[in-house]
Amino acid sequence: RPLLLNWFRARGQLSSGVVEGFNTKAKLTSRKSFGFRTYRGAEIALYHALAALPGPEFTHRFC
Repeated sequence: RPLLLNWFRARGQLSSGVVEGFNTKAKLTSRKSFGFRTYRGAEIALYHALAALPGPEFTHRFC
């Protein structure tokens, strides 16, 4: 309840656009991860999508 009342105290100056963006990204990533065999694979995909974790290093570079 106190968190909901914060929005009224701020008089609409805050936007929930960031939260909506994260929700959209999470939904998209979970749709893409339906082919994964384990929950751990889907969890790692969510971490990479939402936290912008670095990808694996490649043995050679593509030009």
